[in-house]
Amino acid sequence: MTIDPVLLLQAYAIGVFPMSDDREAQDIYWVEPKKRAVMPLEGFVVSRSLARTIRRDRFKVRANGDFARVVQMCAEAAPDRPSTWINRSIEAAYLELHRLGFAHCVECWDGEDLVGGLYGVSLGRAFFGESMFSRRTDASKVALAWLVARLKAGGFTLLDCQFMTDHLRSLGAVEMRQSAYLKLLAQAVADAPLGRGRLLVDAGAGDVTRAAFDPISGADVRMTGEHVLGLLRGAS
Repeated sequence: MTIDPVLLLQAYAIGVFPMSDDREAQDIYWVEPKKRAVMPLEGFVVSRSLARTIRRDRFKVRANGDFARVVQMCAEAAPDRPSTWINRSIEAAYLELHRLGFAHCVECWDGEDLVGGLYGVSLGRAFFGESMFSRRTDASKVALAWLVARLKAGGFTLLDCQFMTDHLRSLGAVEMRQSAYLKLLAQAVADAPLGRGRLLVDAGAGDVTRAAFDPISGADVRMTGEHVLGLLRGAS
């Protein structure tokens, strides 16, 4: 099954996203949770140990350096996740959104090893976190901290985490009813040309996305851990 990128973006705009039952499953179904996990951009919790890891630049952090590999590693089975909802069609759909400028990743590298990261979709002032992985202690937390910092810098207003987990709750995520979430979502995507079909894609992700991700794209990363902590605290 092929997922049209316009359909996928329009689904996000009304609070719906695709999933599958297994990596090799053929079917895709659309999900609209009754309760939604959201990470308040002003409420991200940085523990002392996490702040220390960020300040020391324990990992080299990039954005959009190897999007395909991040998705592949998110789709891999793990001890706490023997199966995955990312089937081949869903993987292909996000690769296409990335090509079009609507899907982005944050990566944590330990030398030449990709050890943590996350990816998601941007639309208007909303970012929809899709999946994350970690192969080193705190790698996914560092990636999420960098994401929150860059979303704040870019002017985003909503970071959707879909389903609540203990991991997300410990970092400050809150759970809300779908009706409350949809109000936040409507405000965040109000400027996107949602009813204009292919023009939605042709218009691109916009200045907010560029402001959030362009400064840390590619291999040459200039933003230090101290800068990230400053953004999380509200400093410019």
